[in-house]
Amino acid sequence: MNEHIDLGNAEESDDNLQWKRGVRVLGVAESFEKDDTKSHVSGVIMRGDLRIDGFGFCLPTVGGRDASRELLKMFNRISRDDVRAWMLGGSVVSWFNIIDVNLLYAETGVPVACISYEDSEGIDKYIREYFPDDHQERIDLLKSMGERTKIALESGFDVYVLTAGMSTRSAKDLLNLFTLDGKVPEPIRVARLLSSTFREYRK
Repeated sequence: MNEHIDLGNAEESDDNLQWKRGVRVLGVAESFEKDDTKSHVSGVIMRGDLRIDGFGFCLPTVGGRDASRELLKMFNRISRDDVRAWMLGGSVVSWFNIIDVNLLYAETGVPVACISYEDSEGIDKYIREYFPDDHQERIDLLKSMGERTKIALESGFDVYVLTAGMSTRSAKDLLNLFTLDGKVPEPIRVARLLSSTFREYRK
């Protein structure tokens, strides 16, 4: 069972978190189908000037509870001390394999911005239906991370953000730096493409 740590959403001041053009983030996205055993997750290190500066990969279990630990293993394999933020394409991945954003921040010291794109009435009922044996642990983990906050990007689109180790305002500034158009920041967009290719290659 994954340990989760309740750190809350730290309200760092803008003086503490200033995102410059050379800042490096680790963008994370996945590709899977429900019948897969493993999800194919890619991490893309990208600078604020949109230059790609590295890659990482991991394989969380579809429907499992190992996503957070797999991401931490990927982060350690990459072995970069210049990454200033995680940028996640969702916290509920790999068919309800939930990423603990507080744990990522606690273990790495790197702030986390987790972005999603649609409003939702909640997924508790699906978790209870699909995972009768451990539904409460999954639901408790989700609740420990707090509520998502809706923000308006400079591109004209609204997204929802969940943070650990940074304020919502800092997350908004970071997402604006990396979003050219639409809703999807470039590190996540590239990670999606890479994960799709990764999955096709491993078939």
